[in-house]
Amino acid sequence: MPKFVMVKRLIISGRVQGVSFRYSMVCAAIDLGVTGWVRNRRDGCVEAAVAGSEKAIDSIIAWAHQGPPSAEVIRVDVCEASGSFSGFEQWPTA
Repeated sequence: MPKFVMVKRLIISGRVQGVSFRYSMVCAAIDLGVTGWVRNRRDGCVEAAVAGSEKAIDSIIAWAHQGPPSAEVIRVDVCEASGSFSGFEQWPTA
């Protein structure tokens, strides 16, 4: 467990629904040791909360800018967040 855990909230815009973005993000997060959750939003964006070391968070944010091969990410908004998570999950649409 890292000494310092940071938590960020991401809003990913573009063609990010219906392209396996959430599933791919779960796989990437697990590989990077990131905890949190990801879900589709009714406005067409994908929202995520990510927690981990600074290096892991930087890596998952970099991944979110690309997403899976069929995604077309236009923008990733990042802000501070809080929370404690034991794994990385897909949540229902909000």
